[in-house]
Amino acid sequence: MILSIVGYGDPVLRKVGDNITQDYAGLQELIQNMYETMYSASGVGLAAPQVGLPIRLFVIDAAPFAELEGNTEEEAAFLRTLKKTFINAKILKEEGEEWSFNEGCLSIPDIHEGVKRKERITIEYYDENFVRHEEVFDGLAARVIQHEYDHIEGVLFTDKISSLKKKLISKKLTNILEGKIFTDYKMRFAQKKGR
Repeated sequence: MILSIVGYGDPVLRKVGDNITQDYAGLQELIQNMYETMYSASGVGLAAPQVGLPIRLFVIDAAPFAELEGNTEEEAAFLRTLKKTFINAKILKEEGEEWSFNEGCLSIPDIHEGVKRKERITIEYYDENFVRHEEVFDGLAARVIQHEYDHIEGVLFTDKISSLKKKLISKKLTNILEGKIFTDYKMRFAQKKGR
């Protein structure tokens, strides 16, 4: 089932997510619905707060990034197969040089800005079967994970841009808040008139 994606300004996007247990009601169905919702919106990641749930769960599928210019064959092959579910994730380490990449977000449509992030992360998480993992990711894989991880920490990519850029996009953010935008996927807006 395709879920509505929560738009910028909804308080759930600012909550630090709660850990869940493997008996969380409807967990497998929720994970399946989140993948379906992400694919229908042409996203590479989706976090539970983006569908209105303040829990520590996100899904990614980095395959669309495999074809970006500049990837080595090895990176492209890895990104093509990088489809994972992260439950109760905790980033243990961020290291390496900071690098900028033009990021967007399904909850903040039509806005893309350069965001600096560290190039490598070590993350601990549980998969959809509640098996614990500790893994290292770098490059675009690390970036996709860091972006979704921010969502379960109540952080948006727009928090990481300069105040000047925030000023330049403030009207667009207000339009999202008020539902004065069009997307080709289902959204729920924080202040849409007539709700």
